[in-house]
Amino acid sequence: MNRIGPGGVISIPGELCEASVKETQKASVKESHRVIGHGEVVRGAVRQFRLQGSVDMEMLATQLAVSRATLYRVAGSRDALLGNALWLLGDRLLARSRAARRQRGPDGVIEVSRRFAERLRAARSMRRFVGAEPQTAARVLFTPSGEVHRRAILAQRDIFVEAGAGRSSDDLFPLAFLYVRIMESVLYGELFSGRAVEFPTAERALRGLLPD
Repeated sequence: MNRIGPGGVISIPGELCEASVKETQKASVKESHRVIGHGEVVRGAVRQFRLQGSVDMEMLATQLAVSRATLYRVAGSRDALLGNALWLLGDRLLARSRAARRQRGPDGVIEVSRRFAERLRAARSMRRFVGAEPQTAARVLFTPSGEVHRRAILAQRDIFVEAGAGRSSDDLFPLAFLYVRIMESVLYGELFSGRAVEFPTAERALRGLLPD
């Protein structure tokens, strides 16, 4: 039972205070020792990004029941985590676009790109992120800190081969690099010049890179 001390201040018995401290310590130890994998962290970031158009590391740590130190140790950095989350989301859209392809050759490559651009431009979370954090978006999407650009090049190289617009034995990396850079002007043109390039305009340049 609590006691009324001098001046009317409620005095909590020492054994209750000690029990409360022990419970807090147990919760802290449990959190600090929680084992969490990289995949679980990325999936948590994806869920948050889809809802908010961003990733709040402190909020994510709370949602995953880990400390901030553990979260950063697993994720590496916020940029790296954003890059992994954005690639996971983008790769899902790209997979659907690739699966829906009906044409082959250069037309098939263009078809995949058009479908993907439509899907990504319609993603509210991505538009919100680019609008609210343009510098972070540019860093994550276009530089090695996020790994998105490199992964996009490798995926585009595979699309060339799938659509019959290139052979796996060819050195398609330089071609894929140029192709992805043009596509980035369609998807994120506002980060370069304040406005995006429309796909029909970019299509002429994209076709110029592809073999007849």
